[in-house]
Amino acid sequence: MLLVDEAQEMVPEVLNELRILSSADFDATSLLAIVLAGDGCLLDLLRHQDLVPLNTRIRTRLCTEAATRDELLELLKHALTKAGNATLMTDGLMDVLVDHSAGNYRLMMTMSAELLDYGIAHEVSQLDEKFYLELFHPKGPRSKKKARD
Repeated sequence: MLLVDEAQEMVPEVLNELRILSSADFDATSLLAIVLAGDGCLLDLLRHQDLVPLNTRIRTRLCTEAATRDELLELLKHALTKAGNATLMTDGLMDVLVDHSAGNYRLMMTMSAELLDYGIAHEVSQLDEKFYLELFHPKGPRSKKKARD
């Protein structure tokens, strides 16, 4: 199995080589399973005239849209429960994370991990909106030395 992330960045020649390497006996035998992951540009790339043979061989396609607010909140609650502390984040903080993740699971989980690191460094038992603001929107005065640097 070969997993290619950011596949939209690949040139058609490389994608065609992968197609050729993945099978034998005129597609009768599959030698390699390939998963192409990428953004919406990947779909455009696969429509390229040189990639028609590859595009017609793709068996399963999963095109995802931005996650809904409910889907993001459900994942966040599930992750906290599975991690063993369902009350680690206040409901308010979870709402803020969901609202600022732009429908992107990875962004929400990355911000959550940064908040967890921040909470560990500050030895807190529960994370709330205050920590979000401190971490992602610091409003401390800049010293004159830093402003000149």
